[in-house]
Order: sequence, then C-alpha cells, then structure tokens
Amino acid sequence: MTAVRTSTPTPGSPPRPGLRERKKIKTREAIRAATYGLIEEQGYDATTIDQIAERAEVSPSTVFRYFPTKEDIVLTDEHDPVVLAELRSRPPQEPWSESIRHVMRRAVRLGVEDDPRVSRLRTRLMVEVPAVRSRMMESMSVTGRMLCEAVAERTGRDPESLEVRVYAMSLVGGLMETSLYWAANGHRDDLAALVDRTLDVLEHGLPRENP
Repeated sequence: MTAVRTSTPTPGSPPRPGLRERKKIKTREAIRAATYGLIEEQGYDATTIDQIAERAEVSPSTVFRYFPTKEDIVLTDEHDPVVLAELRSRPPQEPWSESIRHVMRRAVRLGVEDDPRVSRLRTRLMVEVPAVRSRMMESMSVTGRMLCEAVAERTGRDPESLEVRVYAMSLVGGLMETSLYWAANGHRDDLAALVDRTLDVLEHGLPRENP
C-alpha cells in the first residue's frame, strides 16, 4: 500500500507534513519498495534485512528503526490515521452503519486502487507465510484500540466497555478475514463487494442462504 500523499493540501485537508516527517515517509517508502521488489524476485524467506537495506540505500539499523521485523515492513502503512480521521469527519446524524461503509470503501480505495500490485502481494503473503499472518493478527489489537476510541466518540459509550470492544474487534477481524478470502481465491473478486458482504454479516448476522 502507499503512504499518505505529500502534495499541496486543499482547503479543509490536513496540513502538509513538515520536512522531517516527509523525509521519514520517503525512507519508509524506500524500505517498503525494496522489500516488495526483492520478495517478488526471490521470495519472502530468501529476502534478508541486509538485502533490503542495501537496495533501499540505508543501513540495517535504519530498517530496524522504522520496522521492528520483516513482517512489519510488509504489513504496516500510513492508512489507519487517514481512515480514522475520515470516520470522525462523518456527519453525527448519519446512521453508524452508513458511516462504516463509507469509511471502509475509502480504505479499499487507499489500499487497492492506489497500488493494486502491492495490495495483492501483501494479502498473498498473509495467506502463504505463517509469520506474516501471525504478525497481522498481533497488529489487529492496535487497530482495534484506535477503532474503539472512534466508536466511543461517535456513540457516547465507554471505549473500554465490552460492547465497544467486541464490535471494534469483530470489525477488524472481519476485514482481515475478507483480505485472506480475497487472496486465497486468487484476487478474482471485487474487494469492495467483499467488504460490503462482510459488513452485511456484521450488521445482520449470517444469511440463511449463500450469496
């Protein structure tokens, strides 16, 4: 997936990152691009941190400073803050289910339409590489906690309440399973349509008949 764009902001958009942050983004993207390229050429297991550092023209210590593990290079991106900001910006009177659908469609656009090649590679690795899938499951807790805060703000509930935690983690887990399903089936389905089906299940329960 791609990082947050650093072009000139439009009225009402977040301020453009400062020079230091832009340099960090550029370094992260160089490390990611090097990693994706090497994995495509020689596979995940054969790709080492030293190789990634050499291709990205940084030191191995710099790679580890930005990404604690190789799995993190594959999985992390800049999208969570963008998606959460989008959720917080939805009209307060809008039904919650509509807000979630809008934001999830935005997430799909960020993740797939901007760079479909990388999105397919990442989700394929989630299916094929146990270490990547395991790290993804660990990272779900971080995304889930951020979502808890957003849900609590919107609904007036306690972010630590059982209901909010169950809802947030059900949503995050459902989206992860959607990505795995998409990759396991050769990426032939439209991901946005799969996300809609996922949200239907979370909103209405398991349908009586297969879609």
